[in-house]
Amino acid sequence: MAAMIQRRRRRRQNLLVLRRPRVFRDLSNPLESLEEEEFFQRYRFSPGSILYIVNGVSDDLQADTARNRPIPPLIQVLLFLRFVATGAHLRLIGDSLNASECTTGRVVKAVARAIIEVFNNLIKFPVGEIATKVKEGFRRVAGFPKVLGCIDGTQIRIQTPSLNEPDYVNRKGFHSLNVQMVCSPTFKVTSLCARWPGSCHDSRIWRNSHLYQQFENGLHDGILLGDSGYPLTRHLMTPYLAPATQSEERYNASLCQTRVLIEQTFGIMKRRFQALQIGFQGIPRPSSTVHYSLCNTP
Repeated sequence: MAAMIQRRRRRRQNLLVLRRPRVFRDLSNPLESLEEEEFFQRYRFSPGSILYIVNGVSDDLQADTARNRPIPPLIQVLLFLRFVATGAHLRLIGDSLNASECTTGRVVKAVARAIIEVFNNLIKFPVGEIATKVKEGFRRVAGFPKVLGCIDGTQIRIQTPSLNEPDYVNRKGFHSLNVQMVCSPTFKVTSLCARWPGSCHDSRIWRNSHLYQQFENGLHDGILLGDSGYPLTRHLMTPYLAPATQSEERYNASLCQTRVLIEQTFGIMKRRFQALQIGFQGIPRPSSTVHYSLCNTP
C-alpha cells in the first residue's frame, strides 16, 4: 500500500515537471474574414442579426475573472450558433474558433441560458390587429376561417437523463423532449413549450399549457388546428377520422392543407439548425425537466 502511494506521488511530481506551457489561441473575429453569404452558411444568421444577439446577451456573458484573454461575448455566441447549426462534436466546434472542448461546452450552456433569459419574450401569441392579420393569412391557404395558429409537437433527441430515465423514452424508442409549438401562416413560432419528456402525449402537454388556459378563459377570439392526437374542443379543431360525407371530406382537406404549415415549420427549423434534427448529444445529461424548462406563452 505504501509503495502504491509513493508511485502516485512520484507520478504527480513528474506531471508537474512535464506540464506544458499555457498557449493562448488566436480568437480572431470571423465577421472580419468571411463574406456575408459564407457567414450565414456557417452560423445560420446574418452578421447584423448576430450583433443584435450579442448586444442583448453580452452583459450575461462577460467573464468575471482575472485570467488573461477571456473569450469575448461575440466568440461565445458564434460557438453556440456553430453548435446548433451543425450539431457536431464540441471538439470540432471549438477547433473552428480555436477554443478547447471543455470551454466550448461551458460556452454553449452559458449562451443558451442567456438567450432564454433575454429573448424569451420575443415569442408572442398574436392578439389584436396582429391576430386579425394571422386569421386572414390562414384563410388564404385553404379557406379555413378564424385560425390563430397550427399546433403540434416534435421530438428533440437528448442524452440519457440521470433521473426519471424511462419518462424520456418516446414511442420511437430514443430519449427526447416533446416540444409543443404553434406557428403562424408565415412559419413564425408564436408559442413554444419545451419542458415535457418524450413519453408525454401531445394532448397532455396541451391541456397543461398556459395557452390552453388562455383559450379556456376566453382571451383569444379564434381557433387552433391540430392533428388527431389532440382532443376536439371549441377552440381546437381536429380532422374527422372517418369522414362520411362530402362536407366532412372538404373539411378534412381544408384543415390538413392549413395544418401542414406546422410540419413545414419544424422542417425549416431542423434543416437550419441541425442540432434539432440529430439531437443534443454533446452537452451534459439533464437530471430533471427543470434543466430543460422553457415555455414562452405567459
